[in-house]
Amino acid sequence: MDVIEKLKVLADAAKYDVSCSSSGSNRKNKDGGLGDASLSGICHSWTDDGRCISLLKILMSNYCVYDCAYCVNRVSNDVPRATFTPEEIVDITINFYKRNYIEGLFLSSAVYKSPNYTMEMIYKVVEKLREEENFNGYIHVKAIPGADRDIVDKVGHLVDRMSVNIELPTEEGLKILAPQKNKENIFKPMEQIKNSIVRSVDERKKFRFSPKFVPAGQTTQLIVGATPDADLKILRLSEGLYKGFDLKRVYYSAFVPVSNNSNLPAIKSPPLVRENRLYQADWLLRFYGFEAGELLDENKPNLDLMLDPKCDWALRNIHLFPVEINKSDYNMLIRVPGIGVKSAMKIMSARRFASLGFDDLKKMGIVLKRAQYFITCKGKHYGLKSMNEEAIRNRIVDKQIVTDGIVQLSMFDKVY
Repeated sequence: MDVIEKLKVLADAAKYDVSCSSSGSNRKNKDGGLGDASLSGICHSWTDDGRCISLLKILMSNYCVYDCAYCVNRVSNDVPRATFTPEEIVDITINFYKRNYIEGLFLSSAVYKSPNYTMEMIYKVVEKLREEENFNGYIHVKAIPGADRDIVDKVGHLVDRMSVNIELPTEEGLKILAPQKNKENIFKPMEQIKNSIVRSVDERKKFRFSPKFVPAGQTTQLIVGATPDADLKILRLSEGLYKGFDLKRVYYSAFVPVSNNSNLPAIKSPPLVRENRLYQADWLLRFYGFEAGELLDENKPNLDLMLDPKCDWALRNIHLFPVEINKSDYNMLIRVPGIGVKSAMKIMSARRFASLGFDDLKKMGIVLKRAQYFITCKGKHYGLKSMNEEAIRNRIVDKQIVTDGIVQLSMFDKVY
């Protein structure tokens, strides 16, 4: 199989891996080198300043020793197989970069032969790119659970970001769908990467030119919908990962039905709306000060598919509203549906000079179609006459009841 055929197979196989984002790295170029990671990022993603950026996203190999029921690359699945040599990946990366196709590399792999063998191959790739080709662009690789600490450490000093996929929310799920894997082997490299990052940061405070270790941090990925685990359990796990391992991001991947295994749910399409709601809830955990236990509880363990998590929380805590826009503190403002972090900061700054009205909020870009039900401006309320949860909910989702009882909803509303 030639390189082009391998590229088709292994680029297609990599599409199920979503744990990637803009780099966050500040690796600079060197004289005579290629690339610069300070402004680079991930394939078909977006930077904070709105740029669409690209990355070569491939598997090193889709030959796998594991037989995970949810994975298209499982050993028992009849799919075209291919394996790149380190030299081939290096050659493709450099040539694609020179042609301005990409800004960096996202390299993952099935477990080829063994975790150690796979990680050694990944190390050869990044070593050749950094040391032989003098490539200083962004590189994100997967740490393979079960690989020796030494090889993970060597790779971490050469790349910008690493990720270890948890894959399923619970150990019980792993036992049923991926019995060859275990929770301990997954958490070990995550803990190692975290500790090495902390140590690297401390060393650079003392020694300016001390080598960096995974400067853009680590991420992970969870498959949503392959097991019956509730959203509350998923969000609690994510919350624990952020606090325990200092992760940059947890990615949620809607389960794609690629197998007829009896232990898998019988669905025709991935639960994309649920995936979207989890991303919105995750955003609230990371940037809005929410906790998993506030968004969901044992009585309501799953996110509302018709309403974004912030609106759902506000409606279930309707006794806290409406809040006066000119008096509420920052922490309460960002909990108002329709008001984001930047909008809240604008409000805090502007109201120092004058009391704000609804027209002022419009000019600031506040999403008043949501916010109007939860705020007052100068004591005036422009929402409904009564703070009735169901009535406000119907207005927000723009419920339209027709003669046959069908309700049309907007599933891709933006959360603020």
